[in-house]
Amino acid sequence: MAGDSHRATPPRRRDARRNWDLLVEAAREVFAEQGLEAPLDVIARRAGVGNATLYRNFPTRAALIDAVFHDLLTGTMTAGDEARTAPDAWTALNEYVRAVFVTLAADRGTNDLMTTHLQGIDALRAVHAHNRETMDILLGRGRDQGTVRADATTEDVLFALAALGRAIPALTTATTPDAWRRPLALFLDGLRAAPAAPAAPPLPDHSLTADQLGDVLQELGPHRAPRGVSG
Repeated sequence: MAGDSHRATPPRRRDARRNWDLLVEAAREVFAEQGLEAPLDVIARRAGVGNATLYRNFPTRAALIDAVFHDLLTGTMTAGDEARTAPDAWTALNEYVRAVFVTLAADRGTNDLMTTHLQGIDALRAVHAHNRETMDILLGRGRDQGTVRADATTEDVLFALAALGRAIPALTTATTPDAWRRPLALFLDGLRAAPAAPAAPPLPDHSLTADQLGDVLQELGPHRAPRGVSG
């Protein structure tokens, strides 16, 4: 993958490698719970090492994120390669998008990583570029096969998917772990070319209640009071 030469290299000495592994595992857990902005000293404490050891192994947050998620990013690109070669573009597009969303729903760190553009992570830049190219290919083939609406651009799709993916933590916190499947199904149904569309299958899960919608919007909103506002 492009940029691998800039990744932090695991140390060879046994004790140093043990610290490396402890930090990566602790970071994986903390990022899953708190997202990628989690304090680095929390990660160091969970790993049972000092801050100096963390920074000696990972001089930047980007280096630590890359070490934690490198295999995940590689797997996402592999899924894209498989989708590109499938004969039915519509089926491939659906399966690929759903596979990505399963990954987004796995934990908050993964979601932060895949739905934002973080600086300094070469592997992430590569996977974003690969994902865009995969979407280009699948949407183009879908138009040629008459299954994707002609007016939907790659940017339309990527924006909508990023916005929906970003909402997954709030949606699943307020409802159920698979609650994202329903709005994703609605989006994909709207992407399909009307003349070729068969009878739509039932939407998965259940619609949000009014109270659940309020809870989701609360989760999406800011959680800190503006400066100068108390209470």
